[in-house]
Amino acid sequence: MRALSVSLAIAAAALFVAASWNLPDRGDPHAPANVGVGPEYVERTEQDVGIENVVSAVLADYRSYDTLGETFVIFTGGVAVLFVLIRRGRDDQQT
Repeated sequence: MRALSVSLAIAAAALFVAASWNLPDRGDPHAPANVGVGPEYVERTEQDVGIENVVSAVLADYRSYDTLGETFVIFTGGVAVLFVLIRRGRDDQQT
């Protein structure tokens, strides 16, 4: 069983190395992430939104519905965890 776990870990590590082998260098201005809408956000943020902080502008203005959806998912997960903990606490008290 231990040999199987070790071989699976080695296979996963090899897969991660193979998948990341051809990724562009960090800071490469010609990388796909740097030639999309990112430069446009940096250039137009202050005139479009009226604030200098690009990260806040992207999260709160350009991608506001996406951020609201992510917040809803996190909130729903937290409420689900609370319900499970409350239920478990009641079950422990009854026994």
